Amino acid sequence: MNPLRIAKNWISYRRTLNELGNLSNQALSDIGITRYDIRNIASRSFR
Repeated sequence: MNPLRIAKNWISYRRTLNELGNLSNQALSDIGITRYDIRNIASRSFR
């Protein structure tokens, strides 16, 4: 895997973590996820 792709994926991962982490528990519940799910969801963008 090339370094540029790794960097872009890492940025996407961090952005997803930050955006979902900033949502309230109620907002997360409305979209059907919990705080526990955030890392798993964000890691999909890093693969």
